[in-house]
Amino acid sequence: MKTIATCVEEIIMSSPFLEEALSRQIINFSALAKDLNTPISEMLRKPVKDGAIMMALRRHQQPLNLENSGRLKKVFKNLGDITVRSNLSDFTFQNSKTLINSHAQVLEKISMNHQIFYAFTRGMFESNIIISTSEKESILKAFENETQIGLQDKLSAISIYLPKGNSKIAGLYYQIFKRLAWEKITLYEVVSTTNEFTIVVEDDLVDKAFSVIKRLKD
Repeated sequence: MKTIATCVEEIIMSSPFLEEALSRQIINFSALAKDLNTPISEMLRKPVKDGAIMMALRRHQQPLNLENSGRLKKVFKNLGDITVRSNLSDFTFQNSKTLINSHAQVLEKISMNHQIFYAFTRGMFESNIIISTSEKESILKAFENETQIGLQDKLSAISIYLPKGNSKIAGLYYQIFKRLAWEKITLYEVVSTTNEFTIVVEDDLVDKAFSVIKRLKD
């Protein structure tokens, strides 16, 4: 049976920003209780009082993991180089039996040019290629018999080199995404390897995104 407390818990757990604001004690309980009154009343199918919601909010215990928090700070302090690449294009193609052959043509052409940015991701139904715009015509020619779903120019990539062992740190990517979201930075693509994390944004957001990533070290 649902109670006001369980409803509050459910709402908070589904709202990471709200959960953090409560843990940092930077939110007005009275105002939040009024804001949550309607959804909680609908969840319980009966009217509830703001005071009861406010009491449940005050009693809510935020999970505290000091060990993981310390590990997160250490990872961000030891972030490696941050690299920015501009003049990128993003292609999306429908998966097919011949798609890999087109991909092989591109790899053969750019294999000796280490100045070209290139990232390839294959999903269940479509594949994505991010490449320096200078190679745009090569991509279009190599994939001319494939079904193109999308194309976006004027993109930039910010690559972050992460310390070894980062995959064992809970909440690492969440912290990065959270900072970017707070600054209203829209991510066009995300590419990740074991020790390297790359975000792709539109050119007009790259300076702002770089500043956010750089501040992670602090």
